Amino acid sequence: MARIMEGVRVVELASWTFVPAAGAALADWGADVIKVEDIRGGDPGRQLVIGGLRRGTGKADVDFMMEIGNRGKRSIGLDLKTEGGREAFAKLIATADVFLTNWLPGPRKRAGVDVEDIRAMNPNIIIARGSGQGPRGQDADRGGFDSASYTARGGVAYALTPPGAEYPISQGPAFGDLPSGMTLAGGVAGALFHRQRTGEAKIVDVSLLGQAMWAMAPDITAAEFFGVDRIPVAQPGQALNPVTNRYKTSDGRWIQLVFLQPDRFWADFTRRIGRPELAEDKRFVPSANLIQNSAAATAELTATFAEHDLEHWTKVLADEKGVWSVMASPKEVLDDPQVSANDYLVTNTDDEGKSYRYIPAPVQYDETPPLPARSPEYGADTEVLLLELGYDWEQIAAAKEAGSVL
Repeated sequence: MARIMEGVRVVELASWTFVPAAGAALADWGADVIKVEDIRGGDPGRQLVIGGLRRGTGKADVDFMMEIGNRGKRSIGLDLKTEGGREAFAKLIATADVFLTNWLPGPRKRAGVDVEDIRAMNPNIIIARGSGQGPRGQDADRGGFDSASYTARGGVAYALTPPGAEYPISQGPAFGDLPSGMTLAGGVAGALFHRQRTGEAKIVDVSLLGQAMWAMAPDITAAEFFGVDRIPVAQPGQALNPVTNRYKTSDGRWIQLVFLQPDRFWADFTRRIGRPELAEDKRFVPSANLIQNSAAATAELTATFAEHDLEHWTKVLADEKGVWSVMASPKEVLDDPQVSANDYLVTNTDDEGKSYRYIPAPVQYDETPPLPARSPEYGADTEVLLLELGYDWEQIAAAKEAGSVL
């Protein structure tokens, strides 16, 4: 991949996944991203276990969540509460183009790493902040995770939960973190461009709440225009447009149809699936009748798809001009030929040479994926980075002895 961020240095003081994911995207694009971790265990995400899936029990000896949000970075362990740690941090900031953080306003101020402190260390640095609820307002100093600030507070769970359901939908790990991190990386890119053009260093803010509202813009805007609490949707199994719906095959799989122009596709589609009589059925032609009689049309299609298995339908629909897709499992996505053709997975190896694939940032330049990259071990690059900052080995040893660096 064209390393468009070559020569850009990012200092990241962040944990978990949202803001670190922005750093991972910038590293994919060629930036030198330095992850600052404290000397008392580092990023708490290193201790996070998702679904009982522990490091060392999979196909490679890596932490899969750390790889997602921290690949391609270097890690330095500093104690910002000590004079030596703060000195090293200030030297690091002085060499950087971007300061990336998810620390809340209160802790930033107490630790001396707020805007005025960072700008005193480097007046030309871009400051990029990720938060739960945004940098202003009564909840600016409240923490946030995506299941709360994005999925719950941003309206995502409400809109995606079928009316009358006993429980709301639940999200998977980093469901809101990763798109929010990508947005923050894009904001950083824009700020770098602006600084190059004008010399002015901006503050960039992205919140999980704001990202959720962007994702839910149709629903929230409909609430503003029409006073509804969700865009009207059909009950599960039904659809206002029968050819924009999901249908179950005889082997329990699902096919998603998205024919937003029914008149354009209906006749050919019905003949293709072995139901040519539906193309002449006045209940379903033209599309105004199809929509009016959506329940009847949905019943016909439901029965038809239930007659055959997924293999049959993928062959039947292979040349279908309307948009459709199989509802794939994550394991199936790994082997999707379109994924392979576009290099949407990058192959890496662990220290024992065992290979595994991971997902890079979705933006490509010159149709080329980024180079393989690992997540750094905790504090692995402390000594190298201190040497780059001008420390000698005697000074490094003294700093370690004082407990200011890892």
